[in-house]
Amino acid sequence: MEMMSNNAIRILKYQKKIEKALNIKISIKGRKIRTEGDNVDEYLAERFFEAVEAGFSVRISLLLADDNYVLEKLSIKNYTKRDNLSLIRARLIGHHGETRELIEDLSDCFIKVHDNFVYILGRAEDIKKAQNAVIKIIQGSKQSSVYAYLEKQRGIQHEDDLGLKDKADKKDKF
Repeated sequence: MEMMSNNAIRILKYQKKIEKALNIKISIKGRKIRTEGDNVDEYLAERFFEAVEAGFSVRISLLLADDNYVLEKLSIKNYTKRDNLSLIRARLIGHHGETRELIEDLSDCFIKVHDNFVYILGRAEDIKKAQNAVIKIIQGSKQSSVYAYLEKQRGIQHEDDLGLKDKADKKDKF
């Protein structure tokens, strides 16, 4: 696989670590990056490079080497009819990045807004709530409503994770 990258220097700095994590061989010539590996590893490398190009750090992008992590790309244009996409990007990022950071914290995902796309990197089970939150912001929902939605989703997940629901169900049967 061969691609162009503005991040070739960052890739070069972590080349050995990337090669080991993704089970590929990387060669860099100028801004051209060439990878060699089997088809699955090449696909994984492609997703990794897409994450780096979106602005994620190499460390975070390498989470994609774990089968439980995925990268989703949402086009802002698919969820709005508004022409002023810079205003929507600003709403997604928030003042000093606060909206993006809160969505990240509440959804347990990493988010980058790049051009007219939103990239979400996280565990497969967490991606859907981050996607829903981002889409709600794009469509004009108040940030506070989106935070409340995420907190509710987080509460549901934690209840399931702790096994409290099962214990409550058993308790009610006796």
